[in-house]
Amino acid sequence: MRILILSDIHSNYVALETVLAAARPYDAVWNLGDTIGYGPRPNECVATMRGIASLMLAGNHDLACLGHLDLSDFNPDARTANIWNGDQLTGENRDALDQLEPVQAIDARFLAAHGSPREPVWEYLLTRYQALDNFRHFEQQICLIGHSHVPLIFRLTSGGRCEGPSVPDDGFSLTLEEGTRYIINPGSVGQPRNQDPRAAFAIFDTTCDSITFHRVRYDVALTQRQMREARLPEPLALRLAQGI
Repeated sequence: MRILILSDIHSNYVALETVLAAARPYDAVWNLGDTIGYGPRPNECVATMRGIASLMLAGNHDLACLGHLDLSDFNPDARTANIWNGDQLTGENRDALDQLEPVQAIDARFLAAHGSPREPVWEYLLTRYQALDNFRHFEQQICLIGHSHVPLIFRLTSGGRCEGPSVPDDGFSLTLEEGTRYIINPGSVGQPRNQDPRAAFAIFDTTCDSITFHRVRYDVALTQRQMREARLPEPLALRLAQGI
């Protein structure tokens, strides 16, 4: 079984379509949140995820677009984009997002959290110190996270040593080892960071118990044109080409 793991689509439907095509074949989709916000196609992204995702989390931008978070917690450009995204949503898509939680146990082995298991809405889990404390906040072997837009791997060995973060390259395959625990971020589909504008995603292959990380180029200029047509803040469009 091949499970597509993705996060932080951020209403970038061009990137999402490219990722879905590049990831085929897959048998299930796990979406770690922030399906909307920033970008120009919120309804298309939510509708697509409603149709194919077996797991779907709420991210902080999803919650902000629905009016569930104080918009003053966001910078002015993100605030403007979140208001616009929320105004575009159809009733069906709004209701679907409204049912989501920012953290969810997938099974006895996997937990999914948008930000972190310790603070699933807001925490950017980027350091070894943060990871070590977060391992204490879940019981499963593996926690999948999003939010930072950067592909990352943290390991907790059977001896209690926390390793990472490591930033996996395109094509890197992580074999999940018995006795080792993991916190894994697949990176962002719709607004990649770490100076790499390619959309990011991962594939969990249950037959060989591995997670493989991928980057794929998409038509950034098309998404930028769509953002300008929607009169979204120009810095949000420009950053897509820089991967920041």
